[in-house]
Amino acid sequence: PPDEDGSADLKHVLAVADTIGQAMNGEKIVITKSTVPVGTAAKVRAAIEARTEHPVHVCSNPEFLKEGAAVEDFMKPDRVVLGVDSAYAGEVLRDLYSPFVRTGNEILIMDIASAEITKYAANAMLATRISFMNAIAGLCERTGADVNMVRHGIGSDRRIGPAFLFPGVGYGGSCFPKDVKALVRTMNELGADASILEAVEAVNERQKGLLLRQIVARFGEDLSGRRFAVWGLAFKPNTDDMREAPSLVTIEGVLERGGTVVAHDPVAMDEARRRLGDRVTYVETNYDALTGADGLVIHTEWHPYRRPDFERMKAALATPAVFDGRNLYDPDRMEAMGFEYYSVGRRAVGPRA
Repeated sequence: PPDEDGSADLKHVLAVADTIGQAMNGEKIVITKSTVPVGTAAKVRAAIEARTEHPVHVCSNPEFLKEGAAVEDFMKPDRVVLGVDSAYAGEVLRDLYSPFVRTGNEILIMDIASAEITKYAANAMLATRISFMNAIAGLCERTGADVNMVRHGIGSDRRIGPAFLFPGVGYGGSCFPKDVKALVRTMNELGADASILEAVEAVNERQKGLLLRQIVARFGEDLSGRRFAVWGLAFKPNTDDMREAPSLVTIEGVLERGGTVVAHDPVAMDEARRRLGDRVTYVETNYDALTGADGLVIHTEWHPYRRPDFERMKAALATPAVFDGRNLYDPDRMEAMGFEYYSVGRRAVGPRA
């Protein structure tokens, strides 16, 4: 977990290492799977060796599991990264993982420091792609370009590829924010240039406020008497995780300005109640949130939100204004149906846009 200054808090990892050292009854291989800063394996080794005379092999085997798809990712990994301190440990771990890579995906054996950095670098690269596209989306909004067309244009370049190029309201969750912060901290401590990742963080923090800025631009700073429907609370589909979720920025901003919020999420309602309490009204279906609302705000691209009943939406809303943080709908179609439609990196449409 992150410490208050953004660095990784290793006390739990080192406490486990101490326990392992006390319990060892022979030569062992100890593997760290947690996302930990470079150099952690050496600290784990020191903690274990302080408690035992038995030989120990400390290896780094970072996990690459997505929330909502962890079991499938483990059973069918894109690659297995193994940072080892001996040929013996490498062979044991290669044999351990061989049943999971029968289709030919790579087992990459490397030194421990490289494996520790690989996990952070992978998440930081994905976060960078997201922030880059969100920055480009800002340019598109100011020039009349369509970020979806730009996304296709650059994603078709095989050197770039299409993954993680979708603009939106920023990344959240338990991994990207924590890992980018920790990597920035490590780089700064070691005198490496972290300016790119510092910019990634800055862009992301600003992007989380995009929908709130759109709402304020449309309705003004004083939202007293205004009611907003929110579809999606989790930071992404297929999880109830609301850590660092963009929805929190929008909801808190609306409430601070005197507005009210009626929210729906297929799985994150209990987590939302824990975080937001009774300051927000929670409803059973996404359509229930719309009744009398001055606008619909979409944060999460859950499947039920992707192909809604637009006539039902329009009839329920007091003002047919949609603020779409995931670009789920076609602007031309929304305009033709009489909606005001505000999205990311595309022109706003409708009578008040």
